[in-house]
Amino acid sequence: MKRTIQYIIYTFFATVILISCGDGLSLQRYYVDNQEVKNFITQDIPLSMIEIDKDSFTEEQKEAYKSVNKLNFLGYKSNETNLEAFNAEIAKVKIILSDSKYVDLVEFSDKGNKVIVKYIGDDDEADEIVVFGSSKEMGFGIVRILGNDMNPEKMVTLIDAFQKSNIGESQVQDIMNFFK
Repeated sequence: MKRTIQYIIYTFFATVILISCGDGLSLQRYYVDNQEVKNFITQDIPLSMIEIDKDSFTEEQKEAYKSVNKLNFLGYKSNETNLEAFNAEIAKVKIILSDSKYVDLVEFSDKGNKVIVKYIGDDDEADEIVVFGSSKEMGFGIVRILGNDMNPEKMVTLIDAFQKSNIGESQVQDIMNFFK
């Protein structure tokens, strides 16, 4: 009898552990699940592929730039016929990004486009930075910024520098063509 009770207890704990490691929705899982789906595009972009004039960068921006290894991009193209699906996908992404592990960094709107920047980590070091932008006319895009020793505050200044810079359309041609 004692052995049966031990067996039941061990089985219960094993079940709880396996369920807690379940396949809950995560951003990485969302990328994988949608990489081959219609109206989605994914692309890994090494930072070295993006030609940008770093001469005008501040020291903080240079340090932030050096800490980034690559960008993972996932985009969804919307049009008049898939507005319902577009809204459903936006809702999924917002649920993922509402997880407490994502810390708000900055949020802004520009000409009807919304941009949210969050990160995973602490105040001194981010493990991952996520930029989520959406527009009803074009769709949405999520960029996961991956690197080493990324400082969230410095990354905000780097994002600002990228907004002001002239990144050639040829460098991200596949992505631009997808949204046309």
